[in-house]
Amino acid sequence: MTTKPFNRTIAVIDQRPRSLPVPVAPVSGALDGQSTDTLGRPLRDLRISVTDRCNFRCSYCMPKEVFDKDYAYLPQQSLLSFEEITRIARQFISLGVQKIRLTGGEPLLRKNIEVLVAQLSQLRTLDGTPLDITLTTNGSLLARKAQALKDAGLQRVTVSLDGLDDAIFKKMNDVDFPVSDVLRGIAAAQAAGLGPIKVNMVVKRGTNAHEIIPMARHFRGSGIVLRFIEYMDVGATNGWRMDEVMPSADVIALLQTAFPLVALEAAAPGETAQRWGYADAQGRHDTQAGEIGVISSVTQAFCADCNRARLSTEGQLYLCLFATQGYDLRALVRSPKPDGELLEAIARIWQGRSDRYSLLRAALPVQAADGENTPRRVEMSYIGG
Repeated sequence: MTTKPFNRTIAVIDQRPRSLPVPVAPVSGALDGQSTDTLGRPLRDLRISVTDRCNFRCSYCMPKEVFDKDYAYLPQQSLLSFEEITRIARQFISLGVQKIRLTGGEPLLRKNIEVLVAQLSQLRTLDGTPLDITLTTNGSLLARKAQALKDAGLQRVTVSLDGLDDAIFKKMNDVDFPVSDVLRGIAAAQAAGLGPIKVNMVVKRGTNAHEIIPMARHFRGSGIVLRFIEYMDVGATNGWRMDEVMPSADVIALLQTAFPLVALEAAAPGETAQRWGYADAQGRHDTQAGEIGVISSVTQAFCADCNRARLSTEGQLYLCLFATQGYDLRALVRSPKPDGELLEAIARIWQGRSDRYSLLRAALPVQAADGENTPRRVEMSYIGG
């Protein structure tokens, strides 16, 4: 019997394990904002992927050798409609969610995305305040969409930008997209009032680490918060290696050779970024110069405070960025079951959550990304970052 070799071009959708059944155990306690998981973590943040498509082919997310011209994206009928997304979001809010982030793929590729933003902007948190609605984008379509998104009720955007050097940036996005167009999108977002804007730079040792100081110099004093993200072992297609990770401690040490920095307090519980402010001559935070952040999900896990759930574009609920299985909420939404049953299902799923992959990573053996017996983590392009 011959063994079929592993095919690197296998579709990610085929790599995804089957959904876990929605648990049927009784809900513990009241269905309100006090619901917690097995580690006592509340539910406050919902990240919603609205498309599995992207017009970039960044090697750490959607490498071209996997996501090629023959890649089969999800059919339109598999995607949650805007009304279905809003209905699900309403149940999450009943359990304490205060912030919704729209992601992808590239969310601005979803046709009429501003219609979804307008629907979500009508929802209110348990205490009657507007939701914090934000969106993560590669910036390629932001210049033409920024004002419509603001008018629909979007409050903030986060833009992914991995360098200012055009050659480096084009190498990382792998579709020859210029930096200037992303910067134009950021300027349009600022002009529309979508702020404070955050810019995320994934740092990959040996590829773009030399862009750290130029990026900091460019955004310093602009009112934009620049954040450096450790290259993560998300999914199974990006060929992740630990020796390509530049620890956040090294990023801060490098920045301090050019700018004095002072550590800042977290802005909110469960915040993923460690904040650093540019310091003045007296060593105090110079608010005019602004701040930077580092996200250290490889070297300094923040699982203990993680209050985020993730909803895929086809309605799979994931409890961790590094999850291997999700729960099928689409089947519930498209059944004749009432909202109460959907709410109870989400509550049961959250109350059974014990995910803490980053905390456990150090104790795990190094596994080949293409190992046949290795559970495949969900791809970042499927559930967003």
